[in-house]
Amino acid sequence: MAIVTYIPRVLPMAFVKKRIKSKFLRSFLFYVPFAVLGAMTFPSILYSTGNLYSALTGMIVALVLAFLGKGLLTVAISSVLAVYLFQFLIH
Repeated sequence: MAIVTYIPRVLPMAFVKKRIKSKFLRSFLFYVPFAVLGAMTFPSILYSTGNLYSALTGMIVALVLAFLGKGLLTVAISSVLAVYLFQFLIH
């Protein structure tokens, strides 16, 4: 993941010697690594538990907590617990 997020930041520096003044281009290059990481992670989330509904439950819990500004550890543990409880309740 480090290589994937590092390449889009290094390539512009390798080919463009002047400072990029365009706000649009600078913001685009800033968000590319996050978009790539999200695109690589999202499909895995849906198939990680073997049950689409429990995976969606964990994803929704993680999204809500992340939106509320909770820390990474809180988001991760809460989403794992939500999936575990969902799996426990349906079996």
